[in-house]
Formats: sequence, structure tokens, C-alpha cells
Amino acid sequence: QVQLVESGGGLVQAGGSLRLSCAASGSAFRINTMSWYRQLPGKQRELVAAITSGGSTNYANSVKGRFTISRDNAKDTVYLQMNSLNPEDTAVYYCNFEVVFTTSPRQYAYWGQGTQVTVSS
Repeated sequence: QVQLVESGGGLVQAGGSLRLSCAASGSAFRINTMSWYRQLPGKQRELVAAITSGGSTNYANSVKGRFTISRDNAKDTVYLQMNSLNPEDTAVYYCNFEVVFTTSPRQYAYWGQGTQVTVSS
């Protein structure tokens, strides 16, 4: 089994910055794509940013130029640096890892517990 633990959310003023982290624990696996999603109350979860095992990234149009996703494969950790935050970025942010265990070729999706990001105007 794999567990994901997120950290770094909080309250920030518009224009400020936050850095989210998500670390995986467990053994005998590798991680393909690592992603960040966010969800507002009553809305569907939306992709914010993703990074492949090779380092390729993609971003939602709404965060391009402001957010940066990165990963540390040695630590099984993904980061989301969020700059120039605005109130529309307020949401619960979730990390998602695509995991393959050494004992099986199948890929599994794991989610973090979610961390609240609130941007005040």
C-alpha cells in the first residue's frame, strides 16, 4: 500500500505565495505521473498541474506562469509552488500519484487527504 501525505496549505493574502508538498510512503513501487488537483465546494475536481516521471509538465491555463510543479524522485515527493495567488485559487488541493508496484504491471491511482488553500482579497 501507498499513503500520500500533503502539507503546506493555509491562508494567504492575494499576491502572496504558498508551497504545497505531497510525499508518498510505502515500498516496492515506482511513481509515474504526479499531479495536483483542486476542488471547490459543489464543483468537480480539476487538474491544476502534472509532471511525468521524465519531467514533462502541463498546467491548467488558469495557473500557467504562476504555479510551478516539481518532483524529487529520491523522496517520492511532488511540490507545487504557487505565486501571485488570487481569491479564485481558493480550494482544497489534492495530490494524485500513478503508482506501479514491482509485483504487478497494473497502475493504481492514489490520492492525498487534501489541503485547504484560502486566498483573501
